[in-house]
This record gives sequence, structure tokens and C-alpha cells, in this order.
Amino acid sequence: MAIKNRESFLNNLAANLGRPRRKQGVERPTWSFNPQQEVLKGFTQDDLVDVLEKQCDVIHTTFKKTDLAGLNDTLKETIENYGNSIIASNDSRNEEYGIGDLLSVMKQNNPDMEVHFWDSSKDKENQTFAERADIGLTFSDITLAESATVTLFNDKDNGRSISLLPKTYIAIIPKSTVVPRITQATEKIHKANQRGEKTPSFVSFISGPSNSADIEMNLIVGVHGPTMATYILVDDM
Repeated sequence: MAIKNRESFLNNLAANLGRPRRKQGVERPTWSFNPQQEVLKGFTQDDLVDVLEKQCDVIHTTFKKTDLAGLNDTLKETIENYGNSIIASNDSRNEEYGIGDLLSVMKQNNPDMEVHFWDSSKDKENQTFAERADIGLTFSDITLAESATVTLFNDKDNGRSISLLPKTYIAIIPKSTVVPRITQATEKIHKANQRGEKTPSFVSFISGPSNSADIEMNLIVGVHGPTMATYILVDDM
């Protein structure tokens, strides 16, 4: 993705600071104290999963654990509890985890069921389906144990609408994606960018269903997103 107007922006910024632009001799500072690195430091992957599970209760999110062999049954049960129409990301892991096959079988057994995988060639049709869908389904790319937050790398195959517009939301969380907190998530993204890997143009951090207590401190669920959410942690390690 090309960066537009960068030079003019930086020149204007330097001019407003009353100095010429510095293009050399700029080094990242080395901080003597990094408290963000101490949170959940030394926790094993199982320890982090325990933290994640407890935090899910705080953010009103259903938490389920399974392995690859049990994923289909767990996901099928969750879908049947949430509704008949589902929109999912066009993720390569759908095939790896058997998601496509499961949804195909469910649709065959239930004529009322609607399944739509995000299709970058259909543009507005994706959003229109998401608006009326019962369920949005995605994989978590990085999962923050501390806040029970799933991180989604949104791109042409994984539109933001999938997790935002449907009535409910399901996140499949590979155990290997669980990290302590946002500190590690941003480090992963930054290092991938430094290695020259393709990084997403948009990253979503989602912590359970929509919640707001802005009005008189009364908690309201579903103001600007799904009213219910389920995280399904899959042991892929």
C-alpha cells in the first residue's frame, strides 16, 4: 500500500516546528524502564489461557475450549444457538480447520440456513449480507489474554463488517495466537513489517460484544455491534 503525500506532510510539520527536517542521526530511544513488559511476564501458554478465560467472564463473553477434533461439534452447537445466517471471512484457515466443510453440511441439513464467505469481488453485497446476518465468524490473528481481546487483520478477504454488523459474533482462537497483552501484539506487527512481510492496512481489536456505559454509567449491550460473542479456543499446539 503506497503512502501518499508523506514528504509534503513531514515538510509542513517541520516548518510548523520552526526547524528543518532531520533525515539522519535519528535513533529510537532506549527506555530504562519498561513496565508494559512485566505484565504477565513468565506466564506459560496455559497460564495465559486461564487469564483469557477469566477475563471473558468480565466482558460478558462465552468462552469454550476444544481441540481440532472437537472443533466442529463445538462450533456447530454455537452456531445453532445463535441463528441461521452466517457471514465468515475468506480465510485460508477455513479449509485447514474444516470450517468450510462443516458449514456446507449444516446448510445441506438446514434449508433455511444461509452461508456467505466474504468475496472481495462483490463489494457492497458483503456488507448488505452482514447487516442482516445472525452471526459473524472470523479467526483471531493475535489474542490478548489480559483484556480478552481478539486481533483481526482486516483486508480484502476479511472485511471489518463481519465482526461489526451481525447480531452475534464468533471468534475462533488458535491457542498459539494467545499473548499477554497489546504490547506483544504491536511488537509482532512491527517486526513483521521490518522483515518486509505484508502487513494489514487495518487492524481491529475486539473485546467481546458491544458494550457502553456512557449514559449515566448504565451498561448497555449491543449499542454499536453484536449483542453476544463466543470465543472458541482451539488447541493447535
